[in-house]
Amino acid sequence: MANAVIRIENLTKVYKGELGQKSVVGLEDLRLDVEEGEVYAFLGPNGAGKTTTIKLLTRLLYPTRGKIWILGRLNTTRESMKHVGYLPEQPNLYGYLTGVEFLDFIARIFGLDAGTRKTRIGDLLHRVGLSGKGKQLIRSYSRGMLQRLGMAQALINDPALLILDEPMSALDPIGRKDFRDLILELKKGKKTIFFSSHILSDAEMVSDRVGILKEGRLIHTGKLDELVGSQASSIEVTFTFEPGAFPPSDLGVTDALFQDRKVMVRIHREEDLPDLIHRIEAKQGRLLSVVPLKKNLEDLFMAEIGR
Repeated sequence: MANAVIRIENLTKVYKGELGQKSVVGLEDLRLDVEEGEVYAFLGPNGAGKTTTIKLLTRLLYPTRGKIWILGRLNTTRESMKHVGYLPEQPNLYGYLTGVEFLDFIARIFGLDAGTRKTRIGDLLHRVGLSGKGKQLIRSYSRGMLQRLGMAQALINDPALLILDEPMSALDPIGRKDFRDLILELKKGKKTIFFSSHILSDAEMVSDRVGILKEGRLIHTGKLDELVGSQASSIEVTFTFEPGAFPPSDLGVTDALFQDRKVMVRIHREEDLPDLIHRIEAKQGRLLSVVPLKKNLEDLFMAEIGR
């Protein structure tokens, strides 16, 4: 792939067992390309190999075999990491520093001058929702604040590639929305983002492509519409009725949810819809909504993982 920012060939990681223990395959024969400007979600249950892959990408682990190219260079070179930002699953930051001091320390590692450091640190604290918190000691930060600061340090070098390991796992709903918005903003700025997640709804909102990892092997990868389809898999019909108007069996469906005077039913064939609506109207029911439902990422994930 000509514009691949990440290129992985035959990547395998085997963890040698302790004395008397068998070796464990953490990742097996992974082949993957991530295009420039793409948001790629790397999904899988716990222990599937997501973090192993990310640690191999960032040289925190070394592969048993296989090769990785980052921005056209083998990731064994220092130059390949110069334009990469990384957020680990659990950021372990220096608690005795303030947020500003920590970001300044990271910026110095990348060789940024004093003026650039000051401007960029202020901008990043604002972008990750830590305005006014930069002079607090990191040891006083909540788990969500640490995650936000970790994202700021991942962006301090204005990276072309951002690698994020479970970036939204420690965040409340507001924080998750902030991070989703930030990822989409970075995408508009032509950044390439590779992130792992087990929060499928977030992955579905922001990703261009997804990959599903199971027991160290990539079992699916592609664009969401290609994987889940764009056609409705069922139709959800909601209506109200007068008490005692009819028993559930009169609906002619088996998938029904009753709540006070409201009923929600789900049918799986579009041709059954006119008859259902006729039955509802014949019993003086009042139709509230008809909503086509297409298969989503969670449906695909559960089917492929086998639960």
